[in-house]
Amino acid sequence: MKRNSKLVRAQLDQTLTMLRPLLGTPIPLKGWIRAIRNAIGMSGRQLANRLCVTKQSASLIESREIAGTATIKTLRNTAEALDCIFIYGFIPRISLEEMVRDQAKKVASARLARASHTMNLENQSLNKIENQAVLEDMINELTDELPKYLWDE
Repeated sequence: MKRNSKLVRAQLDQTLTMLRPLLGTPIPLKGWIRAIRNAIGMSGRQLANRLCVTKQSASLIESREIAGTATIKTLRNTAEALDCIFIYGFIPRISLEEMVRDQAKKVASARLARASHTMNLENQSLNKIENQAVLEDMINELTDELPKYLWDE
């Protein structure tokens, strides 16, 4: 699995890139359910009938959507009742590869700082170029191996 982790990250990054244009889409004030329901001329009672719930329950679903407390299952069922497709996902702020490299750099920098301190005490310190090369090697190793402790620090 770890051998393929870079490929998996690259493929997932490519897929997630397609979702980026959705980031700027504003959520309607009264929520997606009510906005779509109103746009197609469906009453709350009609939605409730399609969901096999009471009108009060359908109204509660709309309120929970706005509050962010509706379950994924409920949103999926409601989308189906509205003849819509429910989409759920996460869009990383930066690419997954950048995320892993940034974390690897933090871990590698901390380790190198500890090692450099010891080497300085023994008069074996590296120059700036050697230090950067070692850091880059450590980052590459961490991103290739994805050790279990990578996200502990």
